[in-house]
Amino acid sequence: MSRRGATLIGFTAVLLWALLALFTVETAPVPPFQLTALCFGIGAVTGLVWTGLTGGFGKLARVPMAAYGFGIAGLFGYHFCYFTALRLAPPAQAGLIAYLWPLFIVLLAGLLPGERLSLTHIAGAVLAFAGVVLLVAGKFGGFGPTALPGYAMAFLCALIWSTYSVGSRRLGHVPTEAVTVFCAATAVLSTMAHLALEPTEWPQHALGWAAIAGLGLGPVGGAFFTWDIGMKRGDIQLLGTASYAAPLLSTLILIAAGFAPASPAILAAAGLIVAGAALAAWASARQRRLRAGALPSAGSDGRSLPSA
Repeated sequence: MSRRGATLIGFTAVLLWALLALFTVETAPVPPFQLTALCFGIGAVTGLVWTGLTGGFGKLARVPMAAYGFGIAGLFGYHFCYFTALRLAPPAQAGLIAYLWPLFIVLLAGLLPGERLSLTHIAGAVLAFAGVVLLVAGKFGGFGPTALPGYAMAFLCALIWSTYSVGSRRLGHVPTEAVTVFCAATAVLSTMAHLALEPTEWPQHALGWAAIAGLGLGPVGGAFFTWDIGMKRGDIQLLGTASYAAPLLSTLILIAAGFAPASPAILAAAGLIVAGAALAAWASARQRRLRAGALPSAGSDGRSLPSA
């Protein structure tokens, strides 16, 4: 599979994550850990079917236990910290801090063998993050000190997901079928967290069950398989910056569905996110040309920094 093809497959995860808010709204009053358990259960079943059809069960037996531990810690750790942050801090602030993970991906990717930390990539990621700040700025008035534990959990959440994503590149020998086991274990751990922390609630109508199925097949299930392909074989820095399209697309979908009002800030946010992604795409294309020897070394203009 080509680098460009894997990048496009990885970006489908971003498109699926854009549907997360819309589907989640329809699942009320199901609490978050119960919802996570149900969705990851569906994702695991889907993965099992796919693995069976492709004859990949033999691959699962050869995956090192350390790789399974890393993947389970990434998926469950992220969701546990995210939902805990929402309990301890205002959702808008906690969500904004948690959405530092695309920027962290861009920064951490420079530590990978064969990758370069480009200043243009960083500028693109910061510009896109500014768009997300503008997108949610009207939903909060400040960061209160009483919510510091929640903010800390949100920051940890961003670190966990960025580390899992970039670390997946170092586990390129681990087949994507292993995500099936990650999902199954996350479903079990989420069930335990639900039983310990939440009351049990079920959807009130058929649309709620359909939304849960949609989440399990897409944003909270299938997306992690395509994201794994993108992280292992695609352009990590471009995918990291492009991930900021998810909250923008999510907002636009909510507006189209009548769940959120339109505002002038959305256009400005869209401009910043698109500009940031364009910068990252340009930087990635330039680095490909550099590797092919079509351009002089980047060291003279200060745009690229050598990887560690």
